[in-house]
Amino acid sequence: MTIPVLHPVAMPACSTPERLAPGIVLCLLVTVLAYGLAEAERVLTGRAWLEALVLAILCGTALRSRWVPARKWRAGIAFCAKYPLEIAIVLLGASVSDTVIRAADPALLAGIAGVVAVAIVLGFGIGRLCGVPARMALLVACGNAICGNSAIAAIAPVIEADDDEIAAAIAFTAMFGVAVVLGLPLLGIMLGMGGVAYGALAGLTVYAVPQVIAAAAPLGTVAVQMGMLVKLARVLMPGPVCLVLSLVTHSAGGEGPEGAVAGARPRLVPWFLVGFLALAACRLLGLVPVGVVAPLGDGAAVLTVVSMAALGLGADLRMVARAGGRVMATVALSLLGLTGLGLGLIRMLHLA
Repeated sequence: MTIPVLHPVAMPACSTPERLAPGIVLCLLVTVLAYGLAEAERVLTGRAWLEALVLAILCGTALRSRWVPARKWRAGIAFCAKYPLEIAIVLLGASVSDTVIRAADPALLAGIAGVVAVAIVLGFGIGRLCGVPARMALLVACGNAICGNSAIAAIAPVIEADDDEIAAAIAFTAMFGVAVVLGLPLLGIMLGMGGVAYGALAGLTVYAVPQVIAAAAPLGTVAVQMGMLVKLARVLMPGPVCLVLSLVTHSAGGEGPEGAVAGARPRLVPWFLVGFLALAACRLLGLVPVGVVAPLGDGAAVLTVVSMAALGLGADLRMVARAGGRVMATVALSLLGLTGLGLGLIRMLHLA
């Protein structure tokens, strides 16, 4: 039996606070800009159509397209692209609650898990058929199947995706996420769906929790409540999916889904996944005070945005452009497949 090797957080080789500071400050400035733009969206339109997480990577990428960071910036940018995100994943364990599991029908929960699993396999297969590299195909598949940008951010360290792959996956899923919010209500109306059925469809297909509310609202309060219930069950999936991917991608002793480094010592369970599961267990056992759950969630969100700003600053737009058509086709076809799976589950459970 192989004993998993855990790798705790460590500073990059030869890095000191002085070397890290310029890049970290730059990432924090981009983060502040992203939050400012998101707040401006809320003031001008009533809601943030693009979340700070998306805006951070877009702002970072825009800056990177006009300016190539010199060496003094790179250590801090690399640090922010990795460690804040891993810490954020650990903190997300505190948001896991058994409330939704107790409230939901077991058949529905099993169906949601089944839809997520099949959608990941389907999306990955579509991506490979479209000629998308394996890691990027897996990022897109998990982003579509689970919760968009957050899932991509959680999966990326497990499969060791690089900055360009993460940037491309988030950019295209963000674009299609807005399209789904705008187009899904029209589909629900055309199909004559009731609040329960449409809410379930919104919860199964829309990426972010605020976007679920926006997509479900046109069909009423019941649709919003059902959409939130299904979505909250769906966002529990990154933990199990990360665990499965860790076991699968490293089972042969390689790194990443293609096993690029043969003979390397397998890192079956990343330290941050262990931390996530431990904190989630503490929450379910009542060991995490209720008063700290929201602050921990807010902290995880901020750390994720910082990491996305760093990824944007390290992204090569030429790579995104080369992958554009293939990734766009993968996201679109995967979304259609996910919608079909969602409608099939709704029909099977007689939610309509």
